[in-house]
Amino acid sequence: MAYFLGIDGGGTRTTAWLADERKRILARAASGPANPLKVGFDASKREILGAAQQARHQARLKNSHVLDAVTVGLAGVDRPQVHGRLFRWLRRAIPAHHHLLTSDAAIALRAAIGDSPGVIVISGTGSISFARDERGRVLRSGGWGAPLDDAGSGYDLGRKAIIAALRDYDGRGPYTQLTRKICLELKIPDITQVILQPLNPHDIAALFPLVLAAARRRDFVAQQLCEEAGKDLLRHPPVEGALALARDLAEPD
Repeated sequence: MAYFLGIDGGGTRTTAWLADERKRILARAASGPANPLKVGFDASKREILGAAQQARHQARLKNSHVLDAVTVGLAGVDRPQVHGRLFRWLRRAIPAHHHLLTSDAAIALRAAIGDSPGVIVISGTGSISFARDERGRVLRSGGWGAPLDDAGSGYDLGRKAIIAALRDYDGRGPYTQLTRKICLELKIPDITQVILQPLNPHDIAALFPLVLAAARRRDFVAQQLCEEAGKDLLRHPPVEGALALARDLAEPD
C-alpha cells in the first residue's frame, strides 16, 4: 500500500493529511505556524515535522515505512534561498520516494481550479493573490510579508485596529469599540500598555475577529477598516484582471 502525506504550513497553523493509494484520508493533524520568514527556520521545521509525525502516528504507520510522496505547501518558501535550505532538510527529515516543496498559495490554486485558468485570493495571517492564465503561466501579487506588505490580511487589520485604538485614546481619531475590545483580549488595563506586549504577527492577526465583531455592531472605525481591507485585496493585478474579464464576458454582444 502506498501512502501520501500533504502538509499546508501558513502563518497561523500547519495541517497535515495522510492518505493511501485508494484516496482514503487516514489521518489529520495540526501544529503551530510554520512560515520560516515569520517564525524562523528552526520553528518552521519543528512544526512541519510535528504535524507529520502526528499524522503517521494516527495512521499507525511504522517509523520504518517510507512514504510514497510528501508534498509541503509552505508560506514564504518561494524565495530560492529559503526553498533550497528547507528542501534539503525535508528530504532527510521525512523519508519518501518523492518530495515536493512549494508555496501554500500554489497548492491552494491547484485545489481550487486544478489545471484551469483562474484566480485565488488568500487572506489569512498574510495576503496574496495567485493566478494561472490560459497559457499555464502562474502569476502572483502581494505576499511580501507583514512588515512590508500583506495588505488586507489578518495581520494588517489587527495592526490597524491597534493604531485606531491608540488614536481614539489620544483624541486624534474617532471613538471605537476596538479600544476596549483589544484591552480585554490582551488583558491589559488600558490601550497604552499595548506597546509593552511582545506581540508577534500571529498575535496581531488574531485580533481580526475583534474588528469583524465591532463592524457587525456598526462601529464606524471597524467598518472602515474592513472596507479598506476589501479594496486592498481587489487591487491585486490578477484580481483586477479577472474582474475585467468577467465584466467583458457579461456584456451582451
